Amino acid sequence: MEVKNNTNLQTATFGGGCFWCTEAQFQYLDGVVKVESGYSGGNVPNPTYEEVCEGNTGHAEVIQVTYDTTKITYDELLEAFWISHDPTQLNRQGNDVGTQYRSVIFYHNEEQKEKAEYYKNKLQHSGAYEKPIVTEIAPFTRFYKAEDYHQNYYNQNGSQPYCYFVIKPKLEKFKKVFKDHLKKQ
Repeated sequence: MEVKNNTNLQTATFGGGCFWCTEAQFQYLDGVVKVESGYSGGNVPNPTYEEVCEGNTGHAEVIQVTYDTTKITYDELLEAFWISHDPTQLNRQGNDVGTQYRSVIFYHNEEQKEKAEYYKNKLQHSGAYEKPIVTEIAPFTRFYKAEDYHQNYYNQNGSQPYCYFVIKPKLEKFKKVFKDHLKKQ
């Protein structure tokens, strides 16, 4: 699918901990045209992975999702976001600890902001989690694409221990939950 000049394409930016995990999950959704791993929400221009990992840039590891609104809605992407990680863990996901692993939605417009706040509130009051939802909802400012070796990481490194023991189980669970929304393989 051509990414340029398509008025049905929109952008969403999510941080759900390690971008390798969330990238792998969102790549399977029908209507998702492109997923890029990167950094957003910080105060250092053009940060490197090493700088972000040090936790001093203010950036979160994020995925930037380009999606076709005729095939998937922002609401469905939000649903996938909430399932893709634990939104009750402050500045961490599992063993990954630091503000760079925070749960965050960077909204690109008022509609995305309203929907993110609505679903966060709805989820908080649903009883699905015993702890409070700590997901930050902030305006999108800038996205810095991560180094090439981070892109499509799981698909290129699936036999690595982190991929096999951390990403694969999350991906399998995600595929079961979203089985009706997956790309036809």
